Amino acid sequence: QVQLVESGGGLVQPGGSLRLSCSASGSIFRLYTMGWFRQAPGKQRDLVATMTGGGSTNYADSVKGRFTISRDNAKNTAYLQMDSVKPEDTAVYYCYARWGQSYWGQGTQVTVSS
Repeated sequence: QVQLVESGGGLVQPGGSLRLSCSASGSIFRLYTMGWFRQAPGKQRDLVATMTGGGSTNYADSVKGRFTISRDNAKNTAYLQMDSVKPEDTAVYYCYARWGQSYWGQGTQVTVSS
């Protein structure tokens, strides 16, 4: 069982930056595929970015060039650096891990508004 705890959400102005963190349990974090998904009100949960244990990344077209996923295996933590945010980035952001099966965090709210 992998437990995930997100932090770093909040209110940010358009054009600003925010960094989300996801702390994961387990002694083999380095092998997990980690990712971030988001869900806006009334919409489905969509992929934002993923990173494999080997470091390969994948991004949604809507965030390419603005968001960066990274990980620190020594700290069992994944990050999502969000730059040049837009109001349409407003959503609950969920941390995701896959190792055999999928695991989800509880979500953290990100609101982009002036």
